[in-house]
Amino acid sequence: MPTSEPPAGCIEGDVPERGVGYGDRPSRRETRREERRDAILEVATRYFLEHGYAGTTMSGIAASLGGSKGTLWSYYASKELLFGDVLDRATRDFREQLSMVLNRDEPVESALLQVCIKFLTRIINPDGIALHRLVVGEAGRFPEMGRIFYERVLQRVHSLLARFIADAMEQGDLLADDPEEAASVLTALCTAGHHQKLLVGIIDRVPDDQAERWAARAVEKFLRAYR
Repeated sequence: MPTSEPPAGCIEGDVPERGVGYGDRPSRRETRREERRDAILEVATRYFLEHGYAGTTMSGIAASLGGSKGTLWSYYASKELLFGDVLDRATRDFREQLSMVLNRDEPVESALLQVCIKFLTRIINPDGIALHRLVVGEAGRFPEMGRIFYERVLQRVHSLLARFIADAMEQGDLLADDPEEAASVLTALCTAGHHQKLLVGIIDRVPDDQAERWAARAVEKFLRAYR
């Protein structure tokens, strides 16, 4: 029965390193480290939302994790870096969904409607409202937190939308104008409904189909101005 040859560059009996003959599969150590990082971010997300940015400490998060502060610091050297990754994790799926919608070959109106539905669904859910309250409430005392939120969330989403609108303008699907301003107009139309009432606690929830109605109205008004 033939035996398999060791990958090129490896001596028989050696365990090849990642990428040597076995593609780009992560090692067990790398997998465990990523799982540990994800666990840290899960706990940190809850901690930030429950205690606020000012009330969150690396020691407190380490205690909630059940590990040492040194272990946490081996992943994150500061609270600011940790908060940045918390935001990345909280919005990663949302940004990927937007990218998929905006990269599909479909009519502008349909794409914008799907984007607005996903945007509204994200910002009016309880975690989205809690995160928004956290940033608005503490950015004055901790400007680095506001900067991180702007760069990691608002600016990235805005850039995705502005690029799509710019392409639509170049193709003649939308009137030629400033795509950056148009992207701001569309997001403002999306949040012109009950979003502010949710933020300040006037209402605590909206009907399940509310996002679709708001999105349709926002896109309708947007297209009146830009098509």
